[in-house]
Amino acid sequence: MGVWRYFAIIAVTVSALAGAGIAEARPDASAALEAVAAADLPREARATLARIRENGPLPYERDGIAFGNREGLLPPKPRGYYHEYTVPTPGSRNRGARRIVCGGERATVSECYFSDDHYQSFKRIHP
Repeated sequence: MGVWRYFAIIAVTVSALAGAGIAEARPDASAALEAVAAADLPREARATLARIRENGPLPYERDGIAFGNREGLLPPKPRGYYHEYTVPTPGSRNRGARRIVCGGERATVSECYFSDDHYQSFKRIHP
């Protein structure tokens, strides 16, 4: 079997694992995350946290959907553990880049993360 065939097999395997919700995570993803106090979040993010805690109303259709953690920046958890929520961005014509991702059951805010750059980085939210 040629070398290129091995590379093709590896690529297909990695793709299949990613599609199955197995994200490659950094070994200590949670330890590397900067923390932010909920009180220090932008006003819109604090309002989004309150809506999550109250289980709605959630203004965006995609609010509450499963977040796959494909970037591997959050601690590794089973598929469906994380849910994402839109944080409105003033002046943006669409959902913007800001999100809150929370782990566990919906309406639970004990393990939440804030991203202001569409999942390129996260900060752990502390009460």
